[in-house]
Amino acid sequence: MASHRRPKQPSRARVAVLTGAAATAVALTAQVAAHAAPAQPNKDEVKAQVDKLLEEQEQAAEKYNGAKERADQLHKQADQLQDQVARGQAQLTELAAGLSAVAADEYRQGGVDASMQLMLSSDPDAYLARASSLEQAAGTQADTLRALKEQQRRLDQQKQEAAAVLAELDRSTQTLNDAKNDVQHKLQEAQTQLNKLSVADRNAILRGTDAGGTASRSSARVDPSTLPAAAGYAATAVRVALDQQGDPYKWGSGGPDTFDCSGLMVYAYAKAGVSLPRTSQEQATVGTSVGSDWHNAQPGDLVIYFGDRHHVGMYIGNGLVVHAPHTGDVVKTMKVDTLPISTIRRM
Repeated sequence: MASHRRPKQPSRARVAVLTGAAATAVALTAQVAAHAAPAQPNKDEVKAQVDKLLEEQEQAAEKYNGAKERADQLHKQADQLQDQVARGQAQLTELAAGLSAVAADEYRQGGVDASMQLMLSSDPDAYLARASSLEQAAGTQADTLRALKEQQRRLDQQKQEAAAVLAELDRSTQTLNDAKNDVQHKLQEAQTQLNKLSVADRNAILRGTDAGGTASRSSARVDPSTLPAAAGYAATAVRVALDQQGDPYKWGSGGPDTFDCSGLMVYAYAKAGVSLPRTSQEQATVGTSVGSDWHNAQPGDLVIYFGDRHHVGMYIGNGLVVHAPHTGDVVKTMKVDTLPISTIRRM
């Protein structure tokens, strides 16, 4: 006859022991996982983040360049106005002193009624001559007074202009500092991301190469003799820009040994005797428009990139531009259509 006895249940003590052992095993597993080597970050994801941060950094750098250019202009203007105010104040003081001297002399000479002085005078001819001089003195006093009022008006206007310029300078300086802080913040963020990678991968991202060191963008030093000839001062600008190949990128720099993108253009064209504005956005408005099709470009043309026009390179022919890419890279060439073209300008 089959047994119907219930299976024996584990004692409560045994259950407690098993549960404690399981918990210990889970805890040990967690500790091992916590002390295990961190997973290698995905290089492509890091590269995408760094590229975005460096693009934002360059946008902030061009804003900094514009603010610095404006601040420099305002500094010069404020100095000139303050010099004018100082000179005006000196002229005002001189006119006031002259007016005081004339008034004092008239008071001393005019204490007696003119007709009585004539009657009492032993020498009427001498008195009449002196009276004529007093009349001229009164005229001089009136002229001096008018000049004094006009000088005061000019001085007040100059003071107002100087105050307005100094107030704008304060605002421009704040914009300058904000842009500088933004640049540094973006660079710190990018460096934090890069520090997650190996040195080789880090350099590959910054220099635009793959892990094997092959250039992902055209970056080999270009021999100018292999390029089509440029015309006029553009030829000098192209030669100077190409001479800077290998020089480090540095935001806010316009040479002679480090450059940002717009600074390289300013430097190269300055050597050709052509003055360019400091930012890529301003450079996108000078010269003659060639449209946005690079096939119409000639050596020396400025190629402005992105919708907000925060990057610029110089077309050198053979479908290439020379440019200063971003922090961690150097002045080099790339294919002209690597980045989205906004406009092309011919100087």
